[in-house]
Amino acid sequence: MSRSRPMRAGPEPCPCGHADYAACCGRFHRGEALPPNAEALMRSRYSAYVKGLVDWLRQTWHATTCPDDLAPERETRWLGLTVKAHAQQDDTHAIVEFVARYKVGGRAWRLHERSRFVFEPRAAGETPRWLYVDGEMLGQDQG
Repeated sequence: MSRSRPMRAGPEPCPCGHADYAACCGRFHRGEALPPNAEALMRSRYSAYVKGLVDWLRQTWHATTCPDDLAPERETRWLGLTVKAHAQQDDTHAIVEFVARYKVGGRAWRLHERSRFVFEPRAAGETPRWLYVDGEMLGQDQG
């Protein structure tokens, strides 16, 4: 009689589509590192939406534009992310254009946004970091 070995689980894929979660967005979510650029921050924010990590979303949202209520939408199922462009405008400003696919109530949607990011300290003595400022909706349609 042969014994079957339990299947080894591989690394958990990162929701953002890069590498495995622990080595990608997970290290930011755990506070082990800060995203080095606006694209990495945007990817970590997408992954935070997928995982319901509201604290990370709040920490990475510029104080002047962060909404009071960041409760995750329970019916939303995130399906994938495509980064279309990452443009570094100067040392402290960048834009990331992306498409996020998701389902709500069995219907698939595509959210296309051009997001603005700024690199600045959050409080006196803290390490400067990238923050999400706001985004221009370029389209939201059924995908």
